[in-house]
Amino acid sequence: MGEKEVSKANTNNSLYNKYSLKEKLKGMGPGILVVGTFMGPGSITSATRAGASFGFALLWTVVFSIIAVIVLQEMASRFGIVTQTGLAEGIMSYLGDKPVIRKIMAAVIAFSITLGGMAYMGGDLTGTAMGVSSITGIPSNIVAAVWGCCILIIINISDDILKTLMKLLSVTVTVMAVVFTATMIITKPDMSEIFKGMIPSIPHGSALTCVAMIGTTVVPYNMFIHATSSRRTWSDPKQLPLSRFDTTITMIIGGIITAAIMISAGTVIRGVEVASAADMAGSLEPLLGRFAKPFLAIGMVAAGVSASTGTPLGVSFVLSGLFGWEMHRKDKRFFYTNVIVLVTGIIVALSGFKPVSIIMTAQAVNGIFLPIVVFLLIYLTSREKLMGKYKSTPIQNVLGILVGVVTLIVGISSLISFL
Repeated sequence: MGEKEVSKANTNNSLYNKYSLKEKLKGMGPGILVVGTFMGPGSITSATRAGASFGFALLWTVVFSIIAVIVLQEMASRFGIVTQTGLAEGIMSYLGDKPVIRKIMAAVIAFSITLGGMAYMGGDLTGTAMGVSSITGIPSNIVAAVWGCCILIIINISDDILKTLMKLLSVTVTVMAVVFTATMIITKPDMSEIFKGMIPSIPHGSALTCVAMIGTTVVPYNMFIHATSSRRTWSDPKQLPLSRFDTTITMIIGGIITAAIMISAGTVIRGVEVASAADMAGSLEPLLGRFAKPFLAIGMVAAGVSASTGTPLGVSFVLSGLFGWEMHRKDKRFFYTNVIVLVTGIIVALSGFKPVSIIMTAQAVNGIFLPIVVFLLIYLTSREKLMGKYKSTPIQNVLGILVGVVTLIVGISSLISFL
């Protein structure tokens, strides 16, 4: 290693080490928001169904997804902090001297993120309703419609909804991590089978589930949310170590929760067709016994609060950045975007399709549009004109491209599954 490289490494190390562990933990926030968004009812359902149907064979999708979100969400967060703009604003600004390309790109991103958000919204509302329905007996589509109206009120009460969400999610994510991890340990899964499941394979009939597992974790609009929440949390590139710590730790925790759900399901309810919250609760019975069903119901509702609140806001943030709207509920365009996404989600939930089918389809729809956002993010964060000395390193670019290629394969698989 040359003198310049050694000097740069020493500088980076001293920058990272100037923050104590207490300061890093205290500074966590945007990463928790992202984990809370992707750890919604869709993730719980997808992971449970994957474990019940295919055992541990799809654990590799969890490993890949966590590596992918660490790489991609770090890029998004770094972009927001360094440029002090949202990802959508950055894309439009960089293409400012290319009006035709700018309009085409804005249309493609707006269409893909909005359609994906609408599909995801249907899954979020349905997943939340599954929890309430299992306790009350009220049909899930009715609960979903009522819950959708409640979410509309929640996201328009306060302009500080992101800060409130981060506080709520820190508790929710912690409880989920403890319960599902404890359940996984108690069930005493076969470790050799777990390691085997980390080797990529696609068992017969698992293609759509693979897509859903990746699509439920690597969510396109989460990159936009992360960039926006990071620039609101940190204003100086010298704070990047705080952001990296926040991103890495929270994404790993999210991965542990997802893996624990899949492993528990693969151990306890393998072979069971998962069609309701009651079926899913079976995987928690070794730890919670007769309390498994009410706990899962409450967990689905808690997860639904974060996911179904974040989804319309995420779409609104993206469109605001693309078209120059105010990221404020007083801007009618921002407000009505929230309304349209929610209403569409309610219509999907009322459609009469099975809740689990809606959730799995929503994840797959996101997988189709994921590569577009991934490659845009990689391109922007590698531009010295935008990022200066904080542009992505060659290693970060290579990792990003590898992740991008896999998401492209996932996207093609998603498209084929709908044909």
